Amino acid sequence: MLYWLTTFSDGGDIYNLFRYITFRTGGAFFTALLFGFLFGRPLINLLRRTQGKGQPIRDDGPEGHFVKAGTPTMGGVLILGGLIVSTLLWARLDNPYVWIVLFVTMGFGAIGFADDYSKVSKQQTAGVSGRIRLALGFAIAAAASSLAAIVHPAELTNQLALPFFKDALFNLGVIFVPFAMIVIVGAANAVNLTDGLDGLAIMPVMIAAGTLGIIAYAVGRVDFATYLDVHYVPGTGELLVFSAGLIGGGLGFLWYNAPPAAVFMGDTGSLALGGALGAIAVATKHEIVLAIVGGLFVVEALSVIIQVFYFKRTGKRVFLMAPIHHHFEKRGWAEPQIVIRFWIISLILALVGLATLKIR
Repeated sequence: MLYWLTTFSDGGDIYNLFRYITFRTGGAFFTALLFGFLFGRPLINLLRRTQGKGQPIRDDGPEGHFVKAGTPTMGGVLILGGLIVSTLLWARLDNPYVWIVLFVTMGFGAIGFADDYSKVSKQQTAGVSGRIRLALGFAIAAAASSLAAIVHPAELTNQLALPFFKDALFNLGVIFVPFAMIVIVGAANAVNLTDGLDGLAIMPVMIAAGTLGIIAYAVGRVDFATYLDVHYVPGTGELLVFSAGLIGGGLGFLWYNAPPAAVFMGDTGSLALGGALGAIAVATKHEIVLAIVGGLFVVEALSVIIQVFYFKRTGKRVFLMAPIHHHFEKRGWAEPQIVIRFWIISLILALVGLATLKIR
């Protein structure tokens, strides 16, 4: 919205600053961060009053989690509020990629909100049916993926870009949209599974968002894309503004989510943020790199898949408990120890993902 101020610029005044993505990126970050600090405590107080007993705690979960009873959920509203406001203020609203990612974020946020509301209103750990959640998620992802295929340059439409190889493209044809749907829905649910300890999911999400934002900026500039030998996707640079809003909103939320958490992100936040990461990856043609940058989320999801598959066939468990962060809890690791070590792993994977831009 503020980009409109450039119409008053003669090229040498303050209005000209709004032409630069980097300036608007900083504005989006601080706007979302300020939103979190201003509305965090009032929102938490409101959630406490309206939710009563807060988020239900699983009976079969780690014993240490019962002390968290009464903590409100739906804290993702705080992140999404700052993210949406900052993006609408600072991003170019004539950019289709911005609207694609916003659509996915708000769509999955609505699914998560309905799930959280069902849990707290019924005081049950089971919310909206998993099949309904998946169906709605795939519907949102289908619309976003189809639009992305239309918006992408003709030479990149329905193509899968391969990291580490110069100009390597694999034509998926009609399979592209289903593939992109799986990326978006998979990312949303992988982040959702990771959100099991105070602060565990939000920092890796911010790290991944920052990494994907840098990639979006690089592939959205023809000079950077040429230098790095990556595919040029015009317009994706605006997603750096979105990523900055996500990081700012995430930090504002982490202020209240740091152990012991005053509020949980809930499915409202985890599904929305995971979907956003998947949508950015699809928009920038870096779906495979997302699996590297978000490797922690991949491992968390795989631990659940492996546990369920193996248990159904043998009656035994591979992990003491899944997702894998609960396995380490059962082994006696302290919660802050798990969280900080997983943050470190996420940072390492992010640097590996960034390296794919140059290693060609």
